[in-house]
Amino acid sequence: MRRPLRLAGVLATAALLAACAGPSSQPAASADQLGVTLEVYAAASLQRSFDEIATAFEAAHPGVTVAPVYDGSSTLATQIGEGAPADVFASADEKNMSKVAAQAPDPRIFAANTLVIAVPAGNPGGVEGLEDLPRVTTVLCAPEVPCGAASQTLLSNAGVTVSPASAEQNVTAVLSKVAAGEADAGLVYATDVVGRDDVETIVPDGADAVVNRYPIAALADAPNPEAAAAFVAFVLSDDGKRILADAGFQAP
Repeated sequence: MRRPLRLAGVLATAALLAACAGPSSQPAASADQLGVTLEVYAAASLQRSFDEIATAFEAAHPGVTVAPVYDGSSTLATQIGEGAPADVFASADEKNMSKVAAQAPDPRIFAANTLVIAVPAGNPGGVEGLEDLPRVTTVLCAPEVPCGAASQTLLSNAGVTVSPASAEQNVTAVLSKVAAGEADAGLVYATDVVGRDDVETIVPDGADAVVNRYPIAALADAPNPEAAAAFVAFVLSDDGKRILADAGFQAP
């Protein structure tokens, strides 16, 4: 009998202390105090800049850990549509953001990007422009991926038809194959080659007419809505714009 009586006494004491403390004696914890993990689904081309943004955001919001997920925007949109527990979605184009319009009711454009031709260091294929791509081993993004859709538009505008050696699901994979010498050329975003010495770039004619605009949104069913809104605000802030500009992104 001693054990039940002892437990009853403990519970009674706890109840008394709670009653004495009152409902307002301990303030509600803020998002920063709860150890929030913020899942940010972002286009692969944003990895360099969003890694830096995540570090700066975490410094400004102690207790919040940003967990980025990078991939092709079409892949991320599909995952979000299927219920992935994302807090924020940053797409490399407006088309894929529109696929999750119900989950992302208020997207904001925060950056823009254009395409370049990437070739391995030394340019072994002797590529000078879009017209050279059909004669060399060329890799492109898949058509459903923003960089792939932009590539098709750029090539079509130039009257060039390319049968790619592979169609990749994100721009990072295209650049990796070019840098490794597995392809003579690939179309990637201008931001992807900033600071790289293992590839060379050619700005093709007409690139300035094919511009990808990047939207970002806090998702309506975000597990951490306050932190999600704060992250979007940070990306749109002067600090966010500076980081994006340093990575080569254009203002929207």
